[in-house]
Amino acid sequence: MGFKIFVVAMMVGFIAAAQISLASTVPAFLWAPGFSSVESKESVNYQIMSPKDLANSVLSQGGWSDLLCSERKNERPVDLAVVFVGRELHSSDVAGNKHADPALLNLLKDSFTKTNFSMAFPYVATSEEETMENLLVSSFKEACGHGLGVANVAFLESCSIEGGDFQKLANLHSVHDHLVSRMEKRTKGETDLVVLCHGGFQSLKELDQPFPESEILTEVMSSVEQSGAKYAALYVSDPFKSIHYPGYRELERFLADDTAKNGSASPKVCDEVCKLKSSLLEGVLVGIVLLLILVSGLCCMMGIDTPTRFEAPQEN
Repeated sequence: MGFKIFVVAMMVGFIAAAQISLASTVPAFLWAPGFSSVESKESVNYQIMSPKDLANSVLSQGGWSDLLCSERKNERPVDLAVVFVGRELHSSDVAGNKHADPALLNLLKDSFTKTNFSMAFPYVATSEEETMENLLVSSFKEACGHGLGVANVAFLESCSIEGGDFQKLANLHSVHDHLVSRMEKRTKGETDLVVLCHGGFQSLKELDQPFPESEILTEVMSSVEQSGAKYAALYVSDPFKSIHYPGYRELERFLADDTAKNGSASPKVCDEVCKLKSSLLEGVLVGIVLLLILVSGLCCMMGIDTPTRFEAPQEN
């Protein structure tokens, strides 16, 4: 009986640990229509990896080293490498299709299954110190050795990327104009890199009703296809970082000061860090309860007093 209780406790503990792991990891998807630098057409890497490991896998297994690294300029079948950092998906959302935008999941699923080359990374660990986009770009630079060997690097103002003289894009319209302009100016064999982050497409009047991430990603992919560029796309989620809207720092500071002065105003929204801490606390509480049940069962088993010897039956 005690062994059974121990097995049940271990199983529940493993399930709780798996749920916590899913809550603290994010998915990533890589697809490239008309481009296949490796033999595998469609693959899934189920290992839990860091953003640096993800960047190295994208460069080596995904073939992006031929696109981004300066020492490999001979054959570049792709004109544009797009990195889109979302803010919505967790690994648990993809695994269970819960608490996520169905349109976004269907879009990523179609992009993954209907292209010539695709890869999926369901479990990518995030960092609390740096943003996902900055980790990816810095890892690309480090892996390439001599920096990025692309003709042009542009990123949305909502992205937090340190270092480098990169071109900044203000909104979705600027992204479309940039893609069209680069398609006209780009020479054959050159590859551009564009980094986009969810959160830079809203205006001040639209902060309370932001565009769904699925619509933004659809618009971006539509602009890329309309430009006529051959592209490879990487989607990775980073919901643990708050979304910063460029140009609204003073507004955020004003709202924070106003909330601090107003004693009746108290935040009622649990952000991603709050949800992660609550999941960890739930796992600890479940473990304590199971441990108490296990100890109680062992004590009950030890308290059973049975005779060590039995009298032989008397012969009539």
